[in-house]
Amino acid sequence: MDFSWKCVVSGLELWRWYCQTKTDALRLGISVAEVDLLLQEFAGLDRLTLRLESFKDWPNVSMKLSLVELDGLWRRRLEDRVPLQYLTGVTYWRNFCLEVGSGVLIPRPETECLIDLVVVATNAVSDLGQGIWVDLGTGSGAIACGLADILTDASIYAVDCSPAALAIARQNAVKLGLAHRINFYEGSWWQPLEHLRGRVSGMVANPPYIPSCMISTLQVEVRKHEPRLALDGGVDGLDCIRFLVETAPLYLVSGGVWLVEMMDGQGEKVAKMLEDNGAYCRVEIFPDLEGVDRFVMAYLK
Repeated sequence: MDFSWKCVVSGLELWRWYCQTKTDALRLGISVAEVDLLLQEFAGLDRLTLRLESFKDWPNVSMKLSLVELDGLWRRRLEDRVPLQYLTGVTYWRNFCLEVGSGVLIPRPETECLIDLVVVATNAVSDLGQGIWVDLGTGSGAIACGLADILTDASIYAVDCSPAALAIARQNAVKLGLAHRINFYEGSWWQPLEHLRGRVSGMVANPPYIPSCMISTLQVEVRKHEPRLALDGGVDGLDCIRFLVETAPLYLVSGGVWLVEMMDGQGEKVAKMLEDNGAYCRVEIFPDLEGVDRFVMAYLK
């Protein structure tokens, strides 16, 4: 979202709103930290100022929205359970401030570990970092931008079947100064990358992996507002991962990296798929920031 500083409100009036919204958040089981994030984004208040509530004594606070408009956003958070990131239009991921909207999955902190695992792989085999890397199902472009940021000698390709997602991904690449490093393609998985058969050094993906029957049990913020296309992995949650296991050998170079995010409890099944396929070696499961098995990495023989 593009906002300019256009409104002024008294510090006392904003403080009263701040106190009420924190009460609302506690009552409805929403983190009060979200109120702070709203004021950081739309009033430019830093964490210390919010913690001390010193803005209460300021004669004026400049804001990007009127207090009425800000309260309207908060009402949507409370009543419709719209994720905060969709209300602010941004999320913070690694060292990036990424634009997000209802057409893309909100990048999660655990997904940052995918980029760390790429660093591990390319440090082990230096030539890998100079080849072609693909982000399949790029969504907001977070992974593609992460790859472009760390693999400065590589060619990065990002694919998504959603035009809306690709538009946001491109905007993020431009905003981060990485647009010249990333090639964006619209299509399903490998389909627009036929010209890269046998040439890809690494494939990274955060595919849909939630079993269809579990979608209705997810938090209302997720099941109601985030794109189902980015969540639903079929009956067992493994449809997309299974497809990537089967098709990646057509595109990866010998020694190329296959790396995906998955749901807790799927690790052994995904590892077995890779081993049974016969084209992969050095299959390994990695935990996320909370110690939950979240990623599987393998190399093409």
